[in-house]
Amino acid sequence: MNQKIRKSITIQHVTIASERAFVDVRKAIEDVVPKLDITLIEALQKGDQKRAKEHEESGPKLSIFGERDHGALLEIAGRRRNALQYEIGNPLTASKMTRYQLGAALYAPLRVLLREDDEGKGVFEYDLPSSLFDQFGDDRITAVGRMLDEYLDAALSNAAGLMRPAS
Repeated sequence: MNQKIRKSITIQHVTIASERAFVDVRKAIEDVVPKLDITLIEALQKGDQKRAKEHEESGPKLSIFGERDHGALLEIAGRRRNALQYEIGNPLTASKMTRYQLGAALYAPLRVLLREDDEGKGVFEYDLPSSLFDQFGDDRITAVGRMLDEYLDAALSNAAGLMRPAS
């Protein structure tokens, strides 16, 4: 049976404005959140439980899966800007949601925009993970979303200079 279902959901959008220059915030986020280790993905695809456990215990909470230079796209309009879209997440965290509902994969990894404001400062924008994942009506998925809320807020606030690094 063919079927199309539509439903409205409420998403909470978050903006974190920094007093730091865009280039400094970019460097900071790329220092705070490492690029995804491709060998981890390969190990997970092979069902390597040992590697998964090691990553869970001592790996980064979040990684950068990729980035897109959206500001360069504005060159067509003669207005190049600094605006990078990052895909940020954790493959193990994603599997904790998608094992219950594959539709959660639509939001894993998460998208984060780092853009430059009119004064040259960095600004992050993203949709709150728990508000994205709440639509699935599964407390297990929403709980992981809340955990991602905390991880993402800590990483982005740190990169924006709103938090002092732990000493």
